[in-house]
Amino acid sequence: MAAFFSPFISKPDSVAQIMLKVLLALLPGIAMYVWYFGPAILVSLTLASITALATEAAMLKLRNRPVAPFLKDNSALLTGWLLALSIPPLAPWWLVVVGTAFCIAVAKHLYGGLGNNPFNPAMIGYAVLIISFPVQMTHWLTPHGLGTTELTFADQLAYIFSSTLPEGVKLDAITMATPLDNLKTHLHLDEHVSDILNMPIYGRLAGQGSEMVAWGFLLGGAYLLASRIISWHIPAVYLGTLFAIAGVFHLVDPAHYVTPLFHWFSGAAMIGAFFILTDPITSPTTHKGKLVFAAGAGLLTYLIRVYGGFPDGMAFATLLMNICVPLIDTYTQPPVFGKKDGVSGNKEKH
Repeated sequence: MAAFFSPFISKPDSVAQIMLKVLLALLPGIAMYVWYFGPAILVSLTLASITALATEAAMLKLRNRPVAPFLKDNSALLTGWLLALSIPPLAPWWLVVVGTAFCIAVAKHLYGGLGNNPFNPAMIGYAVLIISFPVQMTHWLTPHGLGTTELTFADQLAYIFSSTLPEGVKLDAITMATPLDNLKTHLHLDEHVSDILNMPIYGRLAGQGSEMVAWGFLLGGAYLLASRIISWHIPAVYLGTLFAIAGVFHLVDPAHYVTPLFHWFSGAAMIGAFFILTDPITSPTTHKGKLVFAAGAGLLTYLIRVYGGFPDGMAFATLLMNICVPLIDTYTQPPVFGKKDGVSGNKEKH
């Protein structure tokens, strides 16, 4: 007969263990990225990792905080990875370095460090880059098999570090607009959705290659849910809201609005649902609050994608909802035990 010993409550994971599991959950999406777009993304991830750790150490030194414990918690590394996965893999090296340094130094440490930042640092970095360097942020690699020319890894390295391409190769031959950006451009030309989606860059659900990257992040998100690193509230409601509003518009006018699944598997919807919006520091603490937060982010993502000036709305939707978190938490806190309708100790009689 098996013997059982107390205690039966398992020890919760440390911050470092949680962050490590989130990093591991990103690997399926990264693997799909490399398979369909080449290894350039690994260069961006390496640059972001080095910059994040170096900036974290420098800021901790300036703040007279111990360096080793905070470097080992993997939070800076995760911020760097999320930013690197949000920008074009052929981005020049300095763009990755500047963006990552800004994430850590300004968006994180100027607010007091881990646990005190009101905005998601990776999305702050992305917003700064897309506004400051819009040209460099639009050079997305064409998936394997669709471009007239494909770069070797050595060619990708040469472009990232020196902005040079092989002789006779133009940048337009190896890059393209994102599926969302291409869709918006052609809709403005009053083209029919069905005609646009017949273009070679589109696959069964969304963009060639990018839809498989989204599947990778969905798989990683399922691992986070199974591991109880995140709860279902934000991913389910965010994706559900995005699906619902996209579905309504598509049913009303299918000639000018794409299907809900296109929005799910395009852009940053999947990585946002499971890895960005679920940041425990910048999202609400209550279950009701998470539902409101996720619904607002889903609505804003769709509105920015369809009517805004940017092809994808995930970053700005996240930041706008981050602003609302204190208010959401205030109005969704459960009542204090023994207190009702503002009367402490005595419940109101009806």
